[in-house]
Amino acid sequence: MLWRILRTGVLTERAVPAEGPQAEIERLNDEILGILGRALTIREVDAGSCNGCELEIHALNNAYYNLEGRGIKFVASPRHADMLLVTGPVTKNMENALRIAYDCTPDPKLVVAVGDCGCGCGEAGRLFDENYAACGAVENVVAVDVRVPGCPPTPTALMQGILAAVKRKK
Repeated sequence: MLWRILRTGVLTERAVPAEGPQAEIERLNDEILGILGRALTIREVDAGSCNGCELEIHALNNAYYNLEGRGIKFVASPRHADMLLVTGPVTKNMENALRIAYDCTPDPKLVVAVGDCGCGCGEAGRLFDENYAACGAVENVVAVDVRVPGCPPTPTALMQGILAAVKRKK
């Protein structure tokens, strides 16, 4: 068996250098941590979305984007968060909860509105404008620092929005 292993040699391919989207992801991660110099903690708040944006946010923690491995963590409490990542049009039922989460987040706090619904733009944003059941865009309830449009926005766009908010903080 040993002879067979030596005769066959190595059959795996060499690792390819990071190019394309993966290089952009690594650059964004490194730039965020370079600006902060420490971990960034994010509290994600679903204010009434269809969960399309949440799927893309969850993708940030998979092995490809590896946000948590780079020191950017999602936390369960707004009291431990540096940033609120808010998705969806703010429904009347979530209006008070979003205000409480915003008030509990320590200063200096950052708020990123995610998706067309949360930003109040695009077809989805116009569909969920202010009405009897919704307050509309996130900025109608709390102050927003950065908007990340898209239905849903890609994980790379989300990372760019997080980076823009961090740069604004500094």
